Amino acid sequence: MNSMAKHDITAADIDMTNYAAERKDRRSRISAYKRERRVEVGPFICFYFESYETMLHQVHEMLYIERGGDPQMADELAAYNPLVPKGRELVATMMIEIADPDRRGRELFRLGHVEDAISISIDGEEVKAVLEGDQERTDERGKTSSVHFLHFPFTPAQAEKFKQPGTKAVLNVAHANYAHMAMIPEVTRAALAQDLD
Repeated sequence: MNSMAKHDITAADIDMTNYAAERKDRRSRISAYKRERRVEVGPFICFYFESYETMLHQVHEMLYIERGGDPQMADELAAYNPLVPKGRELVATMMIEIADPDRRGRELFRLGHVEDAISISIDGEEVKAVLEGDQERTDERGKTSSVHFLHFPFTPAQAEKFKQPGTKAVLNVAHANYAHMAMIPEVTRAALAQDLD
C-alpha cells in the first residue's frame, strides 16, 4: 500500500521547463493510468477517480494551454487541489456522457439531484458521496449538470477494509430515473487503495 500519497500540489511540484517536449509521453502515461481509475455505472454515467497524479497533470495542461505563468498557477492550484484525495477519501469526477445534445438535455432534466443519490458500498457498508462545495449542480428548473465532483469520505475502518485485496466494493447510483450499480473491478480497487493513507 502507498502510505505516502501526496494530498496537495504545490508550486514546487510544477515544472513547465521541459513540459512541451515531454507532453506527448506524459499524456500517454496518464491516459493508461486513468484507465484503471474509470468505472462505468449503467448506460451513460461514468466515474473518473482523481488523484494527486491526475490533478498534477491537469494543472500542467492548463498552464501549457493558457500560458498564464505564475499568476495563473495560483488559480489552478486553488481550483484543482480540492480534488486531490486527502488520505481518508476517494474523489471522483462523475460525468453523464451522452453524445446527442437533445437526448442529453432531456436526461439532465430527468436526473435532477442525481448527485445526492451516489454511494460506494464496501462489503455492504455504505459511504455516501458528498458534493464538492463549489456550487449547486442541479439548477432551479431541476436540471442537473453533466459533470459532478464528488468526495467519498471513509472512516478509518472503512479505509482499511477498502485497502484489503479482494474487498467487494460497489458503486451505486440510486436515483428514481437511474438505478444502476457496478462492481469496482479488483484492478481499480487496488489502484484507488493507493489514495488512502
